[in-house]
Amino acid sequence: MWTTLGLAFALMLVLEGLLPLVAPASWREMFRRVSELKDGQIRFFGLASVAVGLTLIALFA
Repeated sequence: MWTTLGLAFALMLVLEGLLPLVAPASWREMFRRVSELKDGQIRFFGLASVAVGLTLIALFA
């Protein structure tokens, strides 16, 4: 289990690092826009991410 969790974390870091590597200006603009969102909007995106992630885990596990 720890190996799978470590691999999942490593894959997340690779995917998260692609945009700043390939398009740093777009990455900076995206963070500027996110910083202007209200707390409720950010929480909604967090909740949606958790829900989609749990759904995918349930489908593939």
